[in-house]
Amino acid sequence: MKLTVNTFLSVDGVLQGPGGPGEDTSGGFDRGGWLVPYADEDMGAIVDSWFKKADAFLLGRRTYEIFAGYWPNVTDPDDIVATKLNTLPKYVPSSTLRTGSWENTTVLSGDLADQVGELKAKDGDELQVHGSGALARSLYEAGLIDELRLLVFPVCVGTGKRLFGDSGPPSGFTLGDSRTTAAGAVYSVLTPAPFQAGEFGLEDSTVKQQ
Repeated sequence: MKLTVNTFLSVDGVLQGPGGPGEDTSGGFDRGGWLVPYADEDMGAIVDSWFKKADAFLLGRRTYEIFAGYWPNVTDPDDIVATKLNTLPKYVPSSTLRTGSWENTTVLSGDLADQVGELKAKDGDELQVHGSGALARSLYEAGLIDELRLLVFPVCVGTGKRLFGDSGPPSGFTLGDSRTTAAGAVYSVLTPAPFQAGEFGLEDSTVKQQ
C-alpha cells in the first residue's frame, strides 16, 4: 500500500484542533476551530476524494481517540468518510494504549519503521494518515511517506502543533496536483524528491544548482 499523509494546515503550519474549540486542547491550545470559517463544498469534495482511495488507516493515539469519539456515531451509509473509518482496518502506534474500542483497531508496538514497513507491504491502494501530527513527523523523518496531501487554509493561528519540526531532514517535493477552493484554501499533492540548493548568478542572473 502507498502511505499517504492527508492533513489540514494553517498558513503558519499549524494542524492542531482545526475542527472545533474542544477538539485538541493539549498544551493549553485555545484556538481550535480555525478551519471552520473556510469549510465549503470544494473542501468536502477534496476530502471525499482522499477517503475513496483508503484501504486502511494509520492514526496517532490522540487523533484516534478524537475520531473514535465522533465517527462511530455517524451512520449515514452515503457518508464516505464515516463508512471508510468505521469499517476499514485502523492501526495505532502507541506505548500507552493497550486495546482499541473502535471496531477493526490494531494497536502497534515495537519499532515504528518495521511496523509501518509491514503494513505498506500488504495488498491494497492506500494506507492513510489523517491529522496525527507527531506520527506524521516521525514518518517523514524516517522517509516512509509516499505522498503528502496538504490543504492549507488562509488563516494564521500563531501557536499550536505543527506538521514539520525544526530537526527534520531537508526534502524537495514534486507537485502532482494543485487547486484552490472557493474559500481560498490551497490544495497541494506532493511527492518527496531529493533536496537541492542553488544560487543566483550575479552577472548573468542564472540559477546554479548544486
